[in-house]
Amino acid sequence: MKKIGLMTSGGDAPGMNAAIRAVVRTCAYHGISAVGIEMGYQGLIDNQMNEMGARDVKNIIHRGGTVLRTARCKAFYAAEGRAKAYENFKSNGLDALIVIGGDGTFTGAMLFSEEFNVPVVGLPGTIDNDIFGTDTTIGYDTALNTVVDAIDKIRDTATSHNRLFFVEVMGRDSGFLALNGGIGAGAQDILIPEEHLDLNRLFASLDRGYQAGKSSSIIVVSEGEEGGVFEIVKRVREHYPDYDMRVTVLGHLQRGGAPSCSDRVLASRLGVAAVEGLMAGQSGVMAGLRGGQVVFTPLSDAVKKNHEIDAELIRISDILAV
Repeated sequence: MKKIGLMTSGGDAPGMNAAIRAVVRTCAYHGISAVGIEMGYQGLIDNQMNEMGARDVKNIIHRGGTVLRTARCKAFYAAEGRAKAYENFKSNGLDALIVIGGDGTFTGAMLFSEEFNVPVVGLPGTIDNDIFGTDTTIGYDTALNTVVDAIDKIRDTATSHNRLFFVEVMGRDSGFLALNGGIGAGAQDILIPEEHLDLNRLFASLDRGYQAGKSSSIIVVSEGEEGGVFEIVKRVREHYPDYDMRVTVLGHLQRGGAPSCSDRVLASRLGVAAVEGLMAGQSGVMAGLRGGQVVFTPLSDAVKKNHEIDAELIRISDILAV
C-alpha cells in the first residue's frame, strides 16, 4: 500500500475536515502517500487530484464543511463515467480509496470496487445519522446541538407571544435529529417518519397541554414527514383555527459550524481506522463505532440495512409530552 486516494462526497457534514486530517496524517505516519480528490467522484472523473502531506491539513480540525469540497456526480452513475474515473485512478498510481459520505457515496464506492477490484473503505459522514453499522455518524452530534440551540432560542419568542411553533429539522427518511433534538429541547411533540403521521395523537397531545395550562408549545417535525411541515400546519390550523402558529425551517443551518469535540474525536478515530484497515487488507467496508469500539461493516449492509430508531426514546418522548 503506497498511495491512497481520499474524497468527500454528497452533503457536507461537520467533522469531515477532521476525518481528512486524520487520514492524511495516518498515511504520513505509515509512510504512505495521500492524494486528495476534489469535488468527490466528479474530481475523480475530471482528474482533480493533489498529494497532501501532514502540514497541508494543519488548522482544519475545527473547521466545518470540507476543504476537499464535495458534489453529487450524475456522470459516475454511468459505466462510462466510472471507467474514466478508474483511468485517472490508475494513472495517478493510487492503490486504494477512502470515501467520506453517506449511503449515496457508499453505493458509488461499492460499484467502483466491484467493477475494478479497487480496495475501498468508507467513513460515515452525514448529519442524518441514518447509516447502519455505526452508533453515530460524523457530523450528527454537531447538527444535533445546532438543533437544540435553535429550538432553545425559538422557545423564547414562543413563550413571549403564546404561540405554537413548528420546527422542521433535516433527516430525510430518518428521525434521529428530530427525536433526540426534540427530547433535548423539551418539545411538546415530535413527528418522525418512523412513526408515520398521526394527527389524532398530535391533537391529543396539544389538548393535554392546553388543559394543563400551557400557553405555548414547540412541535419538532422531521423533513421526511408526510407532506412536509407546511402541509401539517395547514391541517392543524383546520382543527385549531384560533391558535397562533408559526413555522421555522432550520434547513442547511444544521450542516454548518465548527464540529463538536465528539465529532472531531469520532472522525479522528475512524480516519486512522480506515488507513490501517486498508493496510490490513480490509476492502468494501465502512469503518464505524459501535459500543465504543471501531468495527468494519460491509458497504452493502451500510447501504441496505436501516439504522433503527431506539423505541425506548420514542416512549420517553411520549411520557414527557404532558
